Amino acid sequence: MAGTITQRRWDLLLVVTAAPHSNDVITSALRLAQSVLDQGRTVRLWACGYANMLTQTTHGDTKLINTRDPEGVYPSSSRVVRDMLAANPGTFAWIACTACSAERGATSHINEVRFRSPMRFVSTIEGADKTVFIGGA
Repeated sequence: MAGTITQRRWDLLLVVTAAPHSNDVITSALRLAQSVLDQGRTVRLWACGYANMLTQTTHGDTKLINTRDPEGVYPSSSRVVRDMLAANPGTFAWIACTACSAERGATSHINEVRFRSPMRFVSTIEGADKTVFIGGA
């Protein structure tokens, strides 16, 4: 049928609303995403609120020096997300909410991040077989 748009289906949509570094919610979300990817399934992550700070280019590739392990090199959150996206092309996607990003001044996302208006939130949920909200309201 001409003019019909077919929406891509995803096995899991993770909606992450927690602020980074407030607790282990982000780590749990990334581990859940990786576990689903390891099963050969697809995952889309929608970052809401301060979760949009995770993929800022200003983080660079590594965290600041750890005083307990000054020789260690630890990847930044944006590097972890970039690596997950690179390792799972077509099966993992990261969405930044445009409104949440703008409200928080989080406007310098890594290039791999897709932007979606909150107006597309419901259709994004409809495009997933399962949706899990992590981090609270």
